[in-house]
Amino acid sequence: MEFYAEWRLRGDAFGSGFSAGLSMTGGESVQTMREISRDGEKTVFEGAGGHRLVCRHIPRDGVVECSTVFENPTGRPAVLEMLSSFAVRGLTAHRLHRALSFWSAEGRLLSQDLVDLDMEKSWSGGGLRTEKFGQTGSMPVRKWFPFLALENTETGKFFAVQLYCASSWQLEVFRMQDPLCVCGGLADRDFGHWFKEIAPGESFETPKAVIAEGDSLEEVCDKLVKAQHPRIAEIDRDMPVIFNEFCTTWGNPTLENLRKTAEKLEGSGVRYLVIDAGWYKKNADWSGDVGDWVPNAELFPNGIGEAAEMIRSHGLIPGLWFEMENTAVNSDAFQMTDHLLRRDGFPITAGARRFWDMADPWVRDYLSKRVIGLLRDNGFGYLKVDYNDNIGVGCDGAESPGEGLRQRVCASQDFFREIARQLPELVIENCSSGGHRLEPSMMELVSQASFSDAHECRSIPIIAANLHRLIRPEQSQIWAVLHQKDDPDRIRYLLTAGFLGRLCLSGEIFELDCEKWGEALEAVRFYGRVRRIIRDGFTGVIRCTARAYNSPEGYQAVLRTLGDEALLVVHTFAGGANPPIADLLEGYETAEKFGGELDGDFQGAVFHLRRRQGGAL
Repeated sequence: MEFYAEWRLRGDAFGSGFSAGLSMTGGESVQTMREISRDGEKTVFEGAGGHRLVCRHIPRDGVVECSTVFENPTGRPAVLEMLSSFAVRGLTAHRLHRALSFWSAEGRLLSQDLVDLDMEKSWSGGGLRTEKFGQTGSMPVRKWFPFLALENTETGKFFAVQLYCASSWQLEVFRMQDPLCVCGGLADRDFGHWFKEIAPGESFETPKAVIAEGDSLEEVCDKLVKAQHPRIAEIDRDMPVIFNEFCTTWGNPTLENLRKTAEKLEGSGVRYLVIDAGWYKKNADWSGDVGDWVPNAELFPNGIGEAAEMIRSHGLIPGLWFEMENTAVNSDAFQMTDHLLRRDGFPITAGARRFWDMADPWVRDYLSKRVIGLLRDNGFGYLKVDYNDNIGVGCDGAESPGEGLRQRVCASQDFFREIARQLPELVIENCSSGGHRLEPSMMELVSQASFSDAHECRSIPIIAANLHRLIRPEQSQIWAVLHQKDDPDRIRYLLTAGFLGRLCLSGEIFELDCEKWGEALEAVRFYGRVRRIIRDGFTGVIRCTARAYNSPEGYQAVLRTLGDEALLVVHTFAGGANPPIADLLEGYETAEKFGGELDGDFQGAVFHLRRRQGGAL
């Protein structure tokens, strides 16, 4: 494996192999650059026009962190149309693994042989073979996660990479001759409408990429996930359970409803009670009133601070939902077009949403008062940040739409940092219609993230298991929506799914009878006893027979180990009774169990395992 750089300057000749319009790799700048120096942490190239590229590839804790710095020491501007965060050649692989993602169906593993992607070398070695994918816009996990893994099926070795990019991005596997090349980073001019001018004497650094190698898909994914270093608030480090009332009121929170919930939660071991969407609404539509952030006087006649104080009086930390980067059609903010993003001079409108220009000082001041000020003045300790539409290919305000987008997304991330600076004890949750921003650079800014909007779906444990390959389970907040009408198997199915990440309760818990609420309380207690395995363990097995998420069949078993302990989370789907999990229990004894007997459809169980003395795994 050899690190190098893929880049393109405006005016370059395209590469050969019929690549124009298909790939921007292998063009004139790449063909004519020369290597100046190479060591264990960086490789430096010089282009024919005198430009320099410093390709960083720094080994750190079992992975390699990569980025590229383009320097323009010449006396004239340079316009970049592509610049890779990483580029590697000399790989031999036969199989490509990716993670798909649509709304409420995040993280499905897609594994394909390269021959099925028509990626074999041609008979003569001519004609580019490429598989290029990514996303455009401000939802970095839409259609794909910024991740890939390549498997050498002959040696059993794996190569994997994650991009740290919250705007438009791309990854590309390509070859003309053997072996393979892989590169990725910001979406280029062809794919993401991006180009950037670098003035004389200036430089530009790409977003980071992280590379891992190992002997299994599980190993390389674990390395990538553990390379993420999130900002987790001190009070959230012990992984307490959350209650979010969205699936209780569905956008209609009231002081009375919150009071009933808080009374039920007092002494339960749950730490947070989060007021979700609707607290600010003017009309019946919580979604259409986003942007002004004035608490509704009918829902909260004495101000929303009264609700926060009441929640604290029951021993809970109050939380509040915002969709701070967007405005919606019924808000006054929707018409403040001087401060909203535009494309071709027109406000960018996506459904009922428009988007603040997060690089605008007026906007930052507005949000500092309406968001940070409201949280501080009313004693909230938890912030849920939602984001419910997509800017698209880009916006005005820079030399290209893609660069305008990149700058505004970076400004959004800076505002997350400003919130944390001003309110250092605040717990921040990253949400984007569920999982559309489950990307490493976003995940490093927050304590937790909504794993999905699959609030009450049978696919919840499947999605939650998928995400073990992509984000830290200690950050992955999983819904367990409990209703009195649900039978005990349904209650246990949902509660046990929460052991695949951060357990988050919702629903009309104040209506639950003693038996069903008792199940929830036992789950919270059991969760507290095993959370260290969720936080620090290694997910070595994700075994799932289901293909359809709406009507899953068979079973799923997830084994996460930590030293001599393990956590086995099992769910049955249609026709999946008595799943074959004996091999996963081999060498262990069950110290504790929560859940059903797994002798029927749609049941769940969690086994806390300890290695037998003298037993083998």
